[in-house]
Amino acid sequence: MSALRRKFGEDYQVVNTSRGTTYTAPAKKKRQRFVEKNGRCNVQHGNLGGETSRYLSDLFTTLVDLKWRWNLLIFILTYTIAWLVMASMWWIIAYIRGDLNQGHDATYTPCVANVYNFPSAFLFFIETEATIGYGYRYITEKCPEGIILFLFQSLLGSIVDAFLIGCMFIKMSQPKKRAETLMFSQDAVISQRDGKLCLMFRVGNLRNSHMVSAQIRCKLIKSRQTPEGEFLPLDQCELDVGFGTGADQLFLVSPLTICHEINPKSPFFDLSQRSLMSEQFEIVVILEGIVETTGMTCQARTSYTEDEVLWGHRFLPVMSLEEGFFRVDYSQFHATFEVPTPPYSVKEYEEKMSLPSPVPTPPLGDIRGRRERVFSVDCIDTIEERAGRLPSKLQRMSSGKDELQRRVLRMSSHNSEKACSTGDLPLKLQRISSVPNHGEGEERLQLKALKVSAEPMTQSTGDLQQKIPIAPSPGPRPENNLPAKLRKMNSDRLT
Repeated sequence: MSALRRKFGEDYQVVNTSRGTTYTAPAKKKRQRFVEKNGRCNVQHGNLGGETSRYLSDLFTTLVDLKWRWNLLIFILTYTIAWLVMASMWWIIAYIRGDLNQGHDATYTPCVANVYNFPSAFLFFIETEATIGYGYRYITEKCPEGIILFLFQSLLGSIVDAFLIGCMFIKMSQPKKRAETLMFSQDAVISQRDGKLCLMFRVGNLRNSHMVSAQIRCKLIKSRQTPEGEFLPLDQCELDVGFGTGADQLFLVSPLTICHEINPKSPFFDLSQRSLMSEQFEIVVILEGIVETTGMTCQARTSYTEDEVLWGHRFLPVMSLEEGFFRVDYSQFHATFEVPTPPYSVKEYEEKMSLPSPVPTPPLGDIRGRRERVFSVDCIDTIEERAGRLPSKLQRMSSGKDELQRRVLRMSSHNSEKACSTGDLPLKLQRISSVPNHGEGEERLQLKALKVSAEPMTQSTGDLQQKIPIAPSPGPRPENNLPAKLRKMNSDRLT
């Protein structure tokens, strides 16, 4: 047990479903089965009327299908009646010819020698039929009717022997008892295998002789009502156990677990753990194959009702590796253990997965910041274009300030998107950018530049101060020596 728990985990619990005490199925009212656990079909035919004569038309099959007690009774009665009838015919011939009264006369030649009464006639028939030939009773050439009866007896005896002995031979050689050594698990389980919900049960072969061309099929027996209102009692539906992949062809040398995948084509598509308690169905399993020793086809059957289907269980392994061979432990053939299994149906799971997942939207602040950074970068070209219109002296004076602004804007928008149309901007900013006013454009440039974070600006300014030293001028500012028109243009730009 400890090794099993190390292999499958501490959460698993071994359950002996062979009516043990560890697991108890929900108590339900026992209902009538369509196929018994031993494979016998629980169906009786009645009110045949005039159809009974069809059984006599196929008398040989009728005798083979009868139970053994009726076969033995028919066998004994047939031979007894045939012997008595034929012995009576020999006695009648002797009686008509008067052989019974003159049997002890040495000069008289009877039809059958030493036949004086019915017991002697019966013994003559048995000796002739069984070809014993003691030599005491024999037919003579003076009895042509006896010769004809002897030929008829031989033909009739051969027909009766062939019919009854052949019937008994077929009856004894039927592979029904071979099915007794084919085992099915007492319960079926539903659990996940390879990420898919599956219905599984186990089959095994107790004999060393193989089942040639073994094939397994499953039928779902369930009453239903059609959309037209027709009620179909015990409607049969096929369960796919690997017809397309060849998994239904079994190499049955060790116990195998048969798997039915529950998918949209399965009748258990909408079956959940909760609905299983209220469902009423029966799964009929049919295993067919050729007996290796006799070459005859064998069929084994069993069935599982809804209370014999365990949700969230898995079969216990029965194979183990020994020195030089594999060992099968049939004491654990019916045992299962619990495994984590979703309680909902495959249909519910697919509907849940098909629902559209909500797409995360970025916060409003991130969108606004991205648009502001992109808009600020777009303004760099405007700065360079307008600075090119100034005189060369003013361009050199304002180059330090413009270079600082360009560096700050490029550093703040380095990780942002490089292309953005003005259609992404707010309507108010689009209107501002569309007006060709130099004063408003410069105000817009200053407002956007001020929204850049303070940390990158401080670092860039520090770097700029190290690279471009500014010497203090004790005298008056150079702008005062400019003409009035240029001073006005410069003041408008700085403000």
